[in-house]
Amino acid sequence: MEYSKLVDIYEQLNTTTKRLEKTHIISEFLKEVSADDMEHVMLLLEGRIFPNYDAREIGVASRLMLKSLSVATGISIEKIENEWKKQGDLGLVAEVLVKTKKQATLHSAKLTVKKVFDNIRKLAGLEGEGTVDRKTQLIAELLTSAKPVESKYIVKTILGEMRIGVGEGAMRDAIVWAFFGGKIGIKYTKEMNDIDVEDREVYNKYADAVQHAYDMTNEFAVVAKAAKSKGLDGLENIGMKVGIPIQVMLALKVDTIEEAFETVGKPAAIEFKYDGFRIQAHKDDKGNIKLFTRRLEDVTRQFPDVVEFVKKNVKGKSFIIDSEAVGYNKKNGKYLPFQSISQRIKRK
Repeated sequence: MEYSKLVDIYEQLNTTTKRLEKTHIISEFLKEVSADDMEHVMLLLEGRIFPNYDAREIGVASRLMLKSLSVATGISIEKIENEWKKQGDLGLVAEVLVKTKKQATLHSAKLTVKKVFDNIRKLAGLEGEGTVDRKTQLIAELLTSAKPVESKYIVKTILGEMRIGVGEGAMRDAIVWAFFGGKIGIKYTKEMNDIDVEDREVYNKYADAVQHAYDMTNEFAVVAKAAKSKGLDGLENIGMKVGIPIQVMLALKVDTIEEAFETVGKPAAIEFKYDGFRIQAHKDDKGNIKLFTRRLEDVTRQFPDVVEFVKKNVKGKSFIIDSEAVGYNKKNGKYLPFQSISQRIKRK
């Protein structure tokens, strides 16, 4: 798929703040996307190159982007900085500069979604001597082939500054509308900004299947591909996979014990709430262990002591364990407050 088609969708999404309209725009677009392009398209629509649980980072800051723009356009970094001060957004700067670039474009081939995705993902894997130059060349390669509006979104994606207002709800519903809309009898009216569903019970059935598949994978790319190629059966066959965190069930807060009993009923089990944090521990059949928080952050490196504890004390060739981790003072035998370990969670 040509990258320009995805860029057209970005532009349409930026013209409205209405969630249902955004959902409709995405759903109509997804009908045209091939199964091969689905992973790339879904992640790029979210402004990502990696799933939200993947700790890898693109690793490109504004200064490196300035250098890449200079290489791609032949315009000095000083002039680019001046334009940046005017625009306040490097994506807009790229759009302006590519329109007026001095340097002749060496590559006139149209950009594809896959090419943009692959080049940006390669940026995260570069390290060592010469990394800056190699990253600069990968970015410049895209920019020299890009149309002005394409360059804007390439820069925004690389810098993690995509702001097109697409949340999880819109992505989930877009998959339902795109691949099951005919069976549901769903119609969207732009003037009313509302939907008409012939059978709400059937709609909920498909919406629940999409949500469950997403809870198991945390990747709309996987969900959309399964829905497009295998329908409801494809969604229902998606299950837990070691190494990929699943959405955890969170507690509902209430003000009184009476209200708690009204919520859960009687009899009920009661336990102490520890001042710790949720850890989802995954071990694959090769012995590798990964730790994720309830927000799906990979904190394996931050907690080598927990990794070691799981290795020594938990039997099983492969597993997923949901647990609570609590700081503990060995000297006085007391638990530590959450603040004492929260800094380790944030540490990179």
